[in-house]
Amino acid sequence: MRTIAERLANWAAELRFEDLPPAVVHEVKRRVLDSVGCALGAWSADPCVIARRVAMRLSANPGATLLGTTHLAPPDWAAFCNGCMVRYLDYNDTYLSLEPAHPSDNIPAALAVAQAQKGDGKSLIVAIVLAYEVQCRLCDAASIRARGWDHVTYGAFSVALAAGKLMGLGADQLRHAVGIAGVGSANLRQSRVGELSHWKGCAFASAAQHGVQAAMLAAEGMTGPAPIFEGQHGFEKLVSGPLHLAGPFAENSAKHSVNDFMILRTSIKYWPAEYHSQSAIEAALDLRREISDVGDIEAVSIESHDAAVDIIGSGVERWRPTSRETADHSLPYITAVALIDGEITGRQFEESRFMDPKLLEFLSHVSVTRNSELSQRYPTEVGNIVRVKLRGGRTLERRVDTPTGNAAKPLSDQQVQTKYLAQADGVLDSGRANLLAEWIMRLEQKQSVDELFSLVEVR
Repeated sequence: MRTIAERLANWAAELRFEDLPPAVVHEVKRRVLDSVGCALGAWSADPCVIARRVAMRLSANPGATLLGTTHLAPPDWAAFCNGCMVRYLDYNDTYLSLEPAHPSDNIPAALAVAQAQKGDGKSLIVAIVLAYEVQCRLCDAASIRARGWDHVTYGAFSVALAAGKLMGLGADQLRHAVGIAGVGSANLRQSRVGELSHWKGCAFASAAQHGVQAAMLAAEGMTGPAPIFEGQHGFEKLVSGPLHLAGPFAENSAKHSVNDFMILRTSIKYWPAEYHSQSAIEAALDLRREISDVGDIEAVSIESHDAAVDIIGSGVERWRPTSRETADHSLPYITAVALIDGEITGRQFEESRFMDPKLLEFLSHVSVTRNSELSQRYPTEVGNIVRVKLRGGRTLERRVDTPTGNAAKPLSDQQVQTKYLAQADGVLDSGRANLLAEWIMRLEQKQSVDELFSLVEVR
């Protein structure tokens, strides 16, 4: 019987661009565009500046470009630096299952390795599809946050395989890359509890850096521990519990699985906040149109599912955020500020807004409770019920089960483009921003990814 690492490696080695349906190829291009937009929006964010400053001390040839610059760094450091940018605003895509994830976190690493390996657009697309498949299938197999580990732990495996695929590794080398990545992959869930820090947006980038390093070492002949998942002190025993993978990684799966790619089940965010708040934002903004004077709001109650309450709706710091990272992971704050401001943009996560004494006082009148029906529907539906009590006794209520951008309610190409352009505004001139979007949407035709980095240069 093949081990999990062997199944992952064999499928990765065999996957070809010709196996990908047109809808999957198109979706990859949308996610690359969305990710580049998220990176541009985070260009001046403190942790991204810090990561860039450190990475620019290192040079490599061949190397990979740090997004927004012309500097070539080692590909593992480019994966880290660029990964921080894509993830920091909490605006990149999402997958919800036993373990939630942001699978486009894999894209910066794939871009870095593709450039260093002089790969073409088709090979990059294959690597991204592979990464989504691996991470999302692992998320389906077991919740690791329930055991104290962070979801980015799975990313070391997905990035190692994507990077190894771009390096042209065979199945045996890919298996060793998985072993090297896995033995040092476990990340503590502390990244996402309590008062959140810069590291919340950098944790996957660090896992990706480790995954790229694992592939680089395997490419040079380094062997990794095995069996990494099933071993006496392996991943299943110490981190995840039993992993029963489905799709192409199932024990009895055929060599190829071309009809059910995971990227089509993932969701693009419409608002720059933690995903479980998206339907609450939509409900709050809809209610806001019915409230002529926000001063009439006496209290707000939010009913949500267990995942939302556990991740963003509990803990005293959610009612008194002191960092951007906590504010965009606070269901009471996000819902309240949507009601008061009538929008959710980067402005709502500036310190002057989330530290506003009047807004903090208002938060004392916001409650979050669990709703068993919403919990039973999760993750097929990601619902929130927002109820507003007004002076005079009037109560308004909205329930949203499927937020805009969800896989069941996807953004149009125009909406993805609009989101990207809004993030690029002020960082790239409009002409170059549009040219970059056109370039990405023809990615499968490109012989090199170098031009993408040239177009992203911040001048």
